[in-house]
Amino acid sequence: MKERSPAYSRAIAFKPQNSERNNPEAYTTPPYTVYHRYIYFNLCFEYVAENGGGGGTNGLAIHAIALGSRFGNTELPVRTSRALIHWRGFVEAGLRVGMSGLLRSVIGVALVLGVVCAPANGQSPDAHSATATMQAPASVPLFRDPVHDGAADPVVVWNRARKTWWMLYTNRRADLAGGGGVTWVHGTHIGIAESTDGGAHWKYVSEADIPLPQPDYTLWAPEVLYTGGLYHMFLTVVPGTFTDWNHPRHILHLTSKDLLHWKPLANANLESDRTIDACIFRLPGGDWRLWYKNEADSSKVYFSDSPDLVHWTAKGIATTNHGEGPVVFQWRGAYWLINDPHAGLAVFRSSDLTTWHQQPKNLLSEPGTQPTDRAMGNHADVVVDGSGRAWLFYFTSQGGADAQGHDAGWGRRSFLHVTELHEANGILTVDRNFPATIHMLPPPMNKKSDMAGTW
Repeated sequence: MKERSPAYSRAIAFKPQNSERNNPEAYTTPPYTVYHRYIYFNLCFEYVAENGGGGGTNGLAIHAIALGSRFGNTELPVRTSRALIHWRGFVEAGLRVGMSGLLRSVIGVALVLGVVCAPANGQSPDAHSATATMQAPASVPLFRDPVHDGAADPVVVWNRARKTWWMLYTNRRADLAGGGGVTWVHGTHIGIAESTDGGAHWKYVSEADIPLPQPDYTLWAPEVLYTGGLYHMFLTVVPGTFTDWNHPRHILHLTSKDLLHWKPLANANLESDRTIDACIFRLPGGDWRLWYKNEADSSKVYFSDSPDLVHWTAKGIATTNHGEGPVVFQWRGAYWLINDPHAGLAVFRSSDLTTWHQQPKNLLSEPGTQPTDRAMGNHADVVVDGSGRAWLFYFTSQGGADAQGHDAGWGRRSFLHVTELHEANGILTVDRNFPATIHMLPPPMNKKSDMAGTW
């Protein structure tokens, strides 16, 4: 059997469910927006261009054509340069599979480009407007929390029911009047924001509904993954609101069906009572690995393994740098671990998820130039989207230049940002000052890998 490329997997993942495929209304009402239809067309054609027929190619192309024929009067956003790329790709694919394949490819792309590029209601589509629609840069800052203005520690996850991206984050009480010491970063809850345009713009949704033994408990740094029909959260919990850091904290496992209402299960029993900042990744053999900051050992990153996300076996130290907020992902032929040593973001590379090698230069160690982003980047999350692009979400504190003209407590405030990751010769880089033209596709299997299967 011909091996299917990542483009095929991305197209299938984006293909509507069987019960919806023959229902035109399913594509004209939420959650199937114009943006979703455009992406599905392109994913189908990417696969044809990459594989040149066979292995599901014709089925995808025929479905895209049939779907497109139902939208002759719908103005879909088109990037002209990408359309031209598809013409070339289809011709190349056709040459590889013979004249019949060439004819199918050219006819297919002509039909769909005719639909996609057709004037809406007799009006000529504005190419520049369409390009701006699909490629508008992300907001800077990406998001500010409207409750306390202290968004930090983000985790981004695809909401399967709403077909939108959700972001859960620590909501520091940056606007707290009074309270000594670090009270303002205790008593915190988890906020939720939503993006309906692929991650470029976000709106506040709510606080996560998380039952607490006492109302003054502190919640930090959610980690969220989806497996077995449920969302799982691994959440740092501090039993109270305190003025200093010298109190127990642990990692709590919760589950949810909708990302909003959560049911606590049990604490992860780890090496100490000072463990925070969970990150989960599934090992190639099927077990799970949990990375976390162990404050009882100089804030090194430790790891534990589990067959079921419930019973954990300690494995030791993952990285010896003193860093919080580890995030692990697979991308471009390697595993990566990023953590926050409060000197930018440290980057480690691995071939086996066990032995990690640190690259020389941290990410986001130098302040950016855009207002609200003129500080080191902190505590990040990474999304590898369905197109194979990788996005780094992080927060910045609003001190220094960004505090000028504001009251003395402005430096407590923290805003969220995003930038694209780049890899060359085994080194990760970012350009935080370059506009992030982000339109994340839903992850084909999970958001932390461009290769792994469904979790």
